[in-house]
Amino acid sequence: MLQACLNGARTPREHHHLPVHPEQLATAAAACTAAGATELHLHPKHPDGTDSLDPHILAATLLAVRAATPGTPIGITTGAWTAPDPRDRITAIRSWTVLPDHASVNWHEDGADDIAAALLDRGIAVEAGLHSGTDGPDRFRTAPTRDRVLRVLAEVTDPTTRGAATTADTLLDHIGPARSPVLLHGSGAGAWPVLTLAAHRGLDTRIGLEDTLQLPDGDIAPDNAALVTTASRILTSR
Repeated sequence: MLQACLNGARTPREHHHLPVHPEQLATAAAACTAAGATELHLHPKHPDGTDSLDPHILAATLLAVRAATPGTPIGITTGAWTAPDPRDRITAIRSWTVLPDHASVNWHEDGADDIAAALLDRGIAVEAGLHSGTDGPDRFRTAPTRDRVLRVLAEVTDPTTRGAATTADTLLDHIGPARSPVLLHGSGAGAWPVLTLAAHRGLDTRIGLEDTLQLPDGDIAPDNAALVTTASRILTSR
């Protein structure tokens, strides 16, 4: 499975084609699914590019993207930067009128268990975000919801070409045998060696402007679809 991560916590200052508004996300999503992505992950945003869990912003975003990519599962973030107090994120989740198919929860962040429970109570599947270099895998091992997640999102934070694959191996060893499917992905220049490792291991993976702005040769990607097209070629060649 190849997931397209369309924007992340970035702002348009970082890339001229970073999608922010619902119509921009819808256009990017359609191009990515045409290029081979089978799932989507996005961050609903205020007009200035900052992330939001506001029910009105979420609803407008999901309705636009679903109209452009009918039947494609859509996930969003619940990262701490969207609202530092976990209670505020839980309140937001309970106020949503249009629901995503799934949402990522970072287990190294405080309140992860409660946020995951709030999502599951609303019928929203959970991606368990386990970051390299954190205690997320240890916290998740004893989480009350660990057997109810959609997948483990193994996130390699080493952005280097040389070190990312080794960091990924270490992270997967730290996570250990997973009861749920694992999606492995990297960041920065490390996104491509980690994607290749995921292909070799038969794991799900993702690519998009959230994770990297660069193509494998180091050039800046023109948009999300170019990243997905390149990733699809790598995955189908394995």
